[in-house]
Amino acid sequence: MFTVLLLSVLVAKAQKTIVGTVIDEITGEPVVMANVFFDDGVISQTDFEGKFTKEYQRSKLHVACVGYNAKTISIKHLKDTIEVTLLPLENTGGKAIVKGKKQKYDRKNNPAVELMKKVIANKKQTDLHSHDYFSYEKYTKMVFAFNEVTEQSFESGIMKPFSFMKDGLEVCNATGKLTLPISIDETSSTQVWRKKTNTEKTIITGQRTKGLKDILKSTGEMFNVILKDCFTDVDIYEDEIRLLQYPFLSPISSKNAIGFYRYFLGDTINIGTDRCVDVTFTPNNSQDFGFSGHLYVVVSDSSYRVKHLKMGIPYRSDVNFVKDMQIIQTYAQLPTGEHVIEQDEMIIQMELTNFLHKFQVTRDNYYSHFDFGVIPDRTFKFDGDTRTEANALMRDEQFWDDRRANNLNNDEEAVNRVVTSVKKAKGYKVIMPIIQAVMENFIETGSEKTPSKIDIGPVVSSISSNKVEGLRLRASAQTTANLNPHLFFKGYMAYGVKDHRWKGALETIYSFNKKAYRPHEFPRHNLTFAFKDDVISPSDQFLGPDKDNVFKALKWTTIDHMYYVRSFDINYVKEWGNGLQIWGGLYHERMEPTLEMFFQPTNLIGPSQNPADHIKYIHKSEAEIGIQYQPGVTWINTKQNRYESNYDAPILRFKHRFGFKNVLSSEHASNLTEASIYKRFWVGSWGKIDLLLRGDIQWNKVPYPYLILPSADLSYFMEDGTFSLVDNMEFLSDRALSFFGSWDMNGKILNRIPLIRKLKWRELFGCNVLWGHLTSKNDPFVNPDDPDLFFFPGRFNENGEFRYLSRSINSSKPYVEVYAGVHNVFKFFRIEYFRRLTYLSNPDTHRWGIRFKFEFSF
Repeated sequence: MFTVLLLSVLVAKAQKTIVGTVIDEITGEPVVMANVFFDDGVISQTDFEGKFTKEYQRSKLHVACVGYNAKTISIKHLKDTIEVTLLPLENTGGKAIVKGKKQKYDRKNNPAVELMKKVIANKKQTDLHSHDYFSYEKYTKMVFAFNEVTEQSFESGIMKPFSFMKDGLEVCNATGKLTLPISIDETSSTQVWRKKTNTEKTIITGQRTKGLKDILKSTGEMFNVILKDCFTDVDIYEDEIRLLQYPFLSPISSKNAIGFYRYFLGDTINIGTDRCVDVTFTPNNSQDFGFSGHLYVVVSDSSYRVKHLKMGIPYRSDVNFVKDMQIIQTYAQLPTGEHVIEQDEMIIQMELTNFLHKFQVTRDNYYSHFDFGVIPDRTFKFDGDTRTEANALMRDEQFWDDRRANNLNNDEEAVNRVVTSVKKAKGYKVIMPIIQAVMENFIETGSEKTPSKIDIGPVVSSISSNKVEGLRLRASAQTTANLNPHLFFKGYMAYGVKDHRWKGALETIYSFNKKAYRPHEFPRHNLTFAFKDDVISPSDQFLGPDKDNVFKALKWTTIDHMYYVRSFDINYVKEWGNGLQIWGGLYHERMEPTLEMFFQPTNLIGPSQNPADHIKYIHKSEAEIGIQYQPGVTWINTKQNRYESNYDAPILRFKHRFGFKNVLSSEHASNLTEASIYKRFWVGSWGKIDLLLRGDIQWNKVPYPYLILPSADLSYFMEDGTFSLVDNMEFLSDRALSFFGSWDMNGKILNRIPLIRKLKWRELFGCNVLWGHLTSKNDPFVNPDDPDLFFFPGRFNENGEFRYLSRSINSSKPYVEVYAGVHNVFKFFRIEYFRRLTYLSNPDTHRWGIRFKFEFSF
């Protein structure tokens, strides 16, 4: 072992290799195609990321690039990596200078700032919305590929098992490097707008996807949707640009661009017939979510319009997974005088981890056929913002050739070769279902020739545990649209090893809309019939649909108050494209308490351990109506669920549940009202603030199973909109107001602390508050002889003494918990420390806790 280590050291010494990076001193961007050489004159050039590799020599290292001041450096000691910064020539007037102390940037009397103020002030002159109508055609091509791949890459390492994919290698025109395209998506659309109703619509006239969708089926389709949502169109004339699911401040934003960015004047050049000034810009702090690059502003007239744009994210940006991004836009002036975008190119270099190959996403938009004529009203008559024409997925090659501004650079042929090679590969039929099961949480039972009609899952709920059942084993399945696009079935069977009792559920869903795969797809218009026989805890109602998954089974507190439930439900839901949703239903359930939970009327003297004093079952017969409005929401559909891709949309929600007495054995009448409002506020480079306010009222006199429970999450893994340190059934009330506030500062503080900034963690803070009240009519301690009220839940100790678990919250003293945490830990993890500030007298109270969450974000 020592000999191997010694040889490794000697080889390293003999090679004396220097790895370096050349970056722009102003913008922090990589300098591409820079010449790097020692005194011997043997030149190496930097790559797309500004990197180079040279064998060390005992001479000075020279770095030069067109448009930059050359630099010569002395390397006194051999280093593994070095970083060289070059100063653009335009910032020195083309003269060689000796730089001393770095000059402080000043906005006052700065000609670059004054020019940008004029650009911002003249933005409205380029706004097409000043017309009564406008329309234009748009063609989009998005290609996802492995980057920096060579034929040698397939001879060793992680790519060796995929050597059969070598035939798909293609040269990327933008970078000049070999890539392996694995997915291509093309969309042709018409954009229409009318002023009188302020309505803008998209009509998709053609769409096709090849590659990942053919290999991973619905996972590939979901991946394409996510890419489109993350790498959206960039309009610098908007104040904020939504990109990577974050709002980036535009370099010509009317809000705070002058305060957020630094601007530098460059050369004056001719672009076509227009005389333009090159303006370089970069954020004050390169780790903030902003852009850096070049704006070419027309100064030959008084329009101060942007002629050309080249920008990206700063080299040291804290954006995850994105190593480099280039956005190149070209603008043109129509014969009628309007200023419009003509071409929009985006090239993104991505890296998930150091040991995986890099990825490249290219997205090209081409705009044409601008028209300001009257558009018929019927063109706008459809729900939502987007409509897909019936034959959009069946367009022939001539259709696409007519709309492409250039050819596909053989991308399509390369993708076809990759798909064919993958499907022929040994083990494809075994490995792909495993990958899909991990990514989608479901296992398909079909094949390529016979698509899956039944999916098995969710996988993570196959095994879990709780105090009633001990080890819980569950088998689940659901049908797909391949069996019937309107009628769906979903169910599971579960068995508790400890209670030796079978449980199960069955749902029958009829969708009035034809579905592509599952009935949850947006927009829903469904009628559901459901039966369930299972064991749950009262707090399970605040968790997602998979309450018994293996992660949620990890609890921070003992849950020994549970009940068996047998329920029958009929419910109806309808959604519209504008974010409106209504629902209604009829529900009947029977509750059977178990473990420490029991139902005992207060007209008996004190809580009793004798089962003869307890009520065995409670029956509920209820009806519910509800409405929710979430304007601007967008969804990503997956097999198991669907996810919001735009959390900026406010959510207004109202529902009311009526409980009927003497209907199907129900014992109590009740009326429970719930209303809530959610809103996210972006605060520029200071991140985002999420606020949720929810109010509940129980209007009737009812026993405690009908009262309002705080939305407690008893798992170590967090659920949004829940309290993390409230115990099971700890507070009971018939009036409740809950507040959840969080501030994700997106690394604003941690990114300015030396050493810690290298971790790229992002800090967040929050406060959760519960205010409640229990009126006297529902308080068993005020009405000890009322047969309609029950003793609150609690536990008997070994001596037979009863200690209450639940209590009514004091209306003058709210429950408060605060927390601080970090996310972006290993880029996928979130950790928070919670502290409870009130109701600390109970010795069993958990005063603090650590909670976790898997969270992916850019």
